[in-house]
Amino acid sequence: MSITLEQAKSKLEHFCAYQDRCHTEVISKLYNLKVSSDLHDEILVYLINNKFLNEERFARSFARGKHRISGWGKNRILGELKIRKISANLIKIALTEIDDNMYFETLNKLAEQRWQSLTDQDINKKTQKLIGFLHRKGYEMEYILDKVNDLQKE
Repeated sequence: MSITLEQAKSKLEHFCAYQDRCHTEVISKLYNLKVSSDLHDEILVYLINNKFLNEERFARSFARGKHRISGWGKNRILGELKIRKISANLIKIALTEIDDNMYFETLNKLAEQRWQSLTDQDINKKTQKLIGFLHRKGYEMEYILDKVNDLQKE
């Protein structure tokens, strides 16, 4: 049984008001609610016109939050935004939300914490584990290698 247009609008208003959403998430929600495909465009236009749905706002918020809360690097954020079908231009804008000083502070903090927590006696294994960890977090390899070299010198 599919829901009415007004019910769908109401549910999606709440869905989008709770946190910023991208078009892909809203479309997925429409399918989960079993809303008729004919109504999808009309609902999307309604949400955009009423400022419930804004891809730029979503991308900026996503980049800020994932870096600040989860410690993600720019590569991981870029990849996740691409999965959500955010345009390259909006991704570029979103990545400017991350302050360079904060970015390197986070990288340093994560690297130092991880380095201290690794118990391997073999320095090469310890180094590889740290590189893998930071790479999965989405940091650029040149920055990772610089930090690893600094930690090995200590």
